[in-house]
Amino acid sequence: MIQNPKRYTITAALPYTNGPIHIGHLAGVYVPSDIYSRYLRLQGRDVLFVCGSDEHGVAISMKAKKEGITPQEVIDKYDGIIRKSFSDFGISFDNYSRTSAKIHHDTASEFFRKLYDKGDFIEEVTEQLYDAKADQFLADRFVVGTCPKCGNEEAYGDQCEKCGSTLNATDLINPKSTITGETPIMKSTKHWFLPLDRYEDFLKEWILVGHKNDWKPNVYGQVKSWIDGGLEPRAVTRDLDWGIDVPVEGAEGKKLYVWFDAPIGYISSTKEWALREGKDWEPYWKDQDTKLVHFIGKDNIVFHCIIFPAMLKAEGSYILPDNVPANEFLNLEGNKLSTSKNWAVWLHEYLEEFPNQQDVLRYALTSNAPETKDNDFTWKDFQARNNNELVAIYGNFINRVVVLTNKYYNGIVPQPNELSEVDEATLTELKAYPAVISSSLERYRFREALSELMNVARLGNKYLADEEPWKVIKDNPERVQTQMYVALQIAAALSSLCEPFLPFTAKKLSGILKIESPLNWNTIAQNSDLIPAGHQIGEAELLFAKIEDEEIQKQIDKLEATKTANKAENKVAEPQKEAIQFEDFSKMDIRVGTILEAEKMPKANKLLILKVDTGIDVRTIVSGIAESFKPEDIIGKKVTVLVNLAPRNLRGVESQGMILMTTNAEGKLVFVNPDTDGVANGETIN
Repeated sequence: MIQNPKRYTITAALPYTNGPIHIGHLAGVYVPSDIYSRYLRLQGRDVLFVCGSDEHGVAISMKAKKEGITPQEVIDKYDGIIRKSFSDFGISFDNYSRTSAKIHHDTASEFFRKLYDKGDFIEEVTEQLYDAKADQFLADRFVVGTCPKCGNEEAYGDQCEKCGSTLNATDLINPKSTITGETPIMKSTKHWFLPLDRYEDFLKEWILVGHKNDWKPNVYGQVKSWIDGGLEPRAVTRDLDWGIDVPVEGAEGKKLYVWFDAPIGYISSTKEWALREGKDWEPYWKDQDTKLVHFIGKDNIVFHCIIFPAMLKAEGSYILPDNVPANEFLNLEGNKLSTSKNWAVWLHEYLEEFPNQQDVLRYALTSNAPETKDNDFTWKDFQARNNNELVAIYGNFINRVVVLTNKYYNGIVPQPNELSEVDEATLTELKAYPAVISSSLERYRFREALSELMNVARLGNKYLADEEPWKVIKDNPERVQTQMYVALQIAAALSSLCEPFLPFTAKKLSGILKIESPLNWNTIAQNSDLIPAGHQIGEAELLFAKIEDEEIQKQIDKLEATKTANKAENKVAEPQKEAIQFEDFSKMDIRVGTILEAEKMPKANKLLILKVDTGIDVRTIVSGIAESFKPEDIIGKKVTVLVNLAPRNLRGVESQGMILMTTNAEGKLVFVNPDTDGVANGETIN
């Protein structure tokens, strides 16, 4: 660990621009990195906090094809959404770049070229998985199959997210292309590899020995598992149509592997910041007095703890990360977050549905952060943390202090009289909190730090509850002056101590207390006179609003609708049964269908020619219902169809099934049909 660094370079994992930001991203990476950066700035440290959009790779190409737009339009769309979400949510990046920028292409190309010129790569022709139907080689993340180590049937080609094992796509059992669903074939192609095995001894010494006691157990354990399993050369180029060209001869049609180019995005983002601010970027990446910290999720541990450090070591002039405090995964209402299945709470939607409540989500995600194990976000827990903690503890204390100060002293901080033992003990305890919170933050224990912050609010509530100034005011107004003075010191301390966690609340509270600039944490630790007697504060405002059951139920219903839509989308109709005759009643295949078209059969009074969507196809059925229904009245009607009735030619039209009917009490024909919404075409009737 670097002691007393001159500066900090803090990176947050580059979000991939094929979708918006959801709460899993926030809990895993962006909230903790923002808390840490804000905290360091409050200490007066030299901090550079960088990030940017990750905009290369085959996923972007596929998204573009699916949406019928260009890859550039895809990345521009989501880069805009992501940037706005981060800004609205208060993530305080010093620079947010993008890997499609020229400065990044140049930086990544120069990095590759330097390693290439030094002979650090292995050039090799290998057999790679190829999707013949899509006519392209398959990037690791576009192959799924059975993990050879744990049997997980949904392992990716680069990693099994169930057991954490690192894989090559060719290791998978029964691999399938996620693009077409086809079984890929093997095809020869030339690529360049970074020989990770050459850096095995260095990584053992640097991580397994050097960071045994200060890296998080989940990070250290995964890295140790990798190294103990033996490192192998890893490709740094890919056969792709979107990305950074490999800058050497003989590499036409090949791009830099996205996980080679993406972490270099931290460096290019730093360069972009330095150019804008007129600063030198190199000390933030090359000075041994700089502390480099990577904030990531657990799926990126191998890239930031093994591959990127090996790249930096090979290049030779860069510092290595001092820590990589990766978090585990956040689930949602008991299920894994999924962008493709829309099982997520999207940040931009949250900000629309809970306006001005950024800090509530920051608080809930930090309180429940998956720091050492996967955790679950539920809307009920979100509501409880807001109502029972932010409103009932923090907000309640501030509201009482401000209301009473305005009621008794017209908003002017009173002059204290002699402090009692309780007063002295309370102020002494208050002074301890900056160091306590700092200790937790320096060790990347953000849940613990937030809990200590709330203990400051609890200290204030206990003090007021025990002292009861609203009762003492009648008989001993001089004593109440001291009580309110002490309570106001706690409120002032909260306005600064909460800034890393709840920046919008800190700003609002500072406005209420009319504190123009954040209090220095050292001042809080050393000085009892944080807000002096005679200082004028403002009127009371609610810092947090109670969240009602109806608001939460709306979000739960939204997720249930997503679950229902996913089931419907993934529903596959059963194959049609074999053709039968009338007497084979027990073998009938009966389905729900929808009439799409209807017209009268020429020269036939009873027959209608129907086009029916049966869920397995759209077919023609001739039905003897013309005397009971007008064609235009039954278009869009849900019907029950016998689909495996042997085809029958009726007046030159082949009828491929039968619409099932019954009669009502008046003897009128009635469709036998499902009358419940949400019954999908193709469902069988038993």
